[in-house]
Amino acid sequence: MSFQVSTAKVGITPTLDSNPYMAGYGVQSAPRLAASSDPYREPLYARCVILWDDSYPNALITLDLLGIPRSMNLALRPRLLALAGWSDADITLQATHTHNGPALVDMLHPFISYGLSDLTLLRSYSSWLQDKIVEVVTQALNAARTPVTLDYKVTNAGFAVNRVGLPTVEKQVPVLTARRSNGAPRAVIFSYGCHPVSAGWRELFDGDWPAGACTYIENARPGCFAMFLQGPAGDQDPAGVRSWALRDAHSSALGSAVSTAAGTAGRALSSPIQTSYEEVNLPLDILATDANLAAVRAAYVQRLDNPAGQPAWFQRHAQVMISRIDSDTIETSIPTPIQVWKLQGSPILRIALTGGELVSGYGAYFRSRFGGANGILVGGYANEVSCYVPANNFFPPYVTGGSYEGGWDLDSPGIAGGSMTVYPHLAHLKAGAGGVESTLIAAVTAQLS
Repeated sequence: MSFQVSTAKVGITPTLDSNPYMAGYGVQSAPRLAASSDPYREPLYARCVILWDDSYPNALITLDLLGIPRSMNLALRPRLLALAGWSDADITLQATHTHNGPALVDMLHPFISYGLSDLTLLRSYSSWLQDKIVEVVTQALNAARTPVTLDYKVTNAGFAVNRVGLPTVEKQVPVLTARRSNGAPRAVIFSYGCHPVSAGWRELFDGDWPAGACTYIENARPGCFAMFLQGPAGDQDPAGVRSWALRDAHSSALGSAVSTAAGTAGRALSSPIQTSYEEVNLPLDILATDANLAAVRAAYVQRLDNPAGQPAWFQRHAQVMISRIDSDTIETSIPTPIQVWKLQGSPILRIALTGGELVSGYGAYFRSRFGGANGILVGGYANEVSCYVPANNFFPPYVTGGSYEGGWDLDSPGIAGGSMTVYPHLAHLKAGAGGVESTLIAAVTAQLS
């Protein structure tokens, strides 16, 4: 059995007429709009790598976006499945999580996060984007296939810091290289766990350092296609003062490390590629009784007056949550995809990707049990992003002052706070026994085993 690779990329940058609204940050009043005059604006791309395992296709698709909404993942899958004789498990979608990408119709909540009520442009761009994703996969499936060998190694990057002061800091940079018969890289797939916010708050579409690192690699190694997979970045931020210069420095640092690593072969990988895809329901900490929902509603009514002086999206979130309670359209859990690929070797390379903004503690946990970074690549932001995926140490008794990643605040710890007010959800995820951590670990471990 042998490997082949085919690749494609298409531009997904919206025009200012089609969608000027930028994603990534909640706003107090007016939405953040893209401008057109800054020279640092770089095109956004959808990229696709097809790994052909003895003529059987497996697709990795990455998007220079904040995240993929569930509605888009569900709408795309039947269209992508119709392109080849494959299963859901063979198709991976992942967002790089740039915070200077375009807003989408169901990613975060346009009214809560950006104050947007007219969603006409977001809907039309989101529909166009789905067509472009189908296009890039179609192009990759039909592109010339290059016979390759696959090898894997791990290098390092040092600009991520744990923004909440936990000891888990992402340093590992997995590098999967598809190599021509002469040893030259045909495609490089690399990963790192860190928020792509080095450029900071901008009014120009840009893929931040993941896009810059891909450009660096492709310039350094002509004929090589570069793809970035986002790691467990939920609590990882880039060090330094955010600026275009910092964005470029981090792009070069990561791109140089990956290009150097790809210059020589790592440990060999072989077929078959084994894939699996399942959904797990992460439980929300909400008791859906009439009495409890009345108390939750009262807490949101109190938040409308903003006695704690929180950002304006907290009040917009409260409006939406009250409406959901009144219309009896509440949720008690959040469906989250989990996908695992296994490539044969000594050891097997496991690629474990979850939906949501996975925090770094999960990366450390799974690496400690499956051979370290040499044995497993762990990532989040895959297939759909519905919320942060925190661990128990983002909740009491470990944290007592509220947690953005945990989705709760001190004004009303029993309702949604922090990140859950922009994603948006009625409550935070459940901690402790039967909560988010134990549920996710059990589901991922079952696929990895």
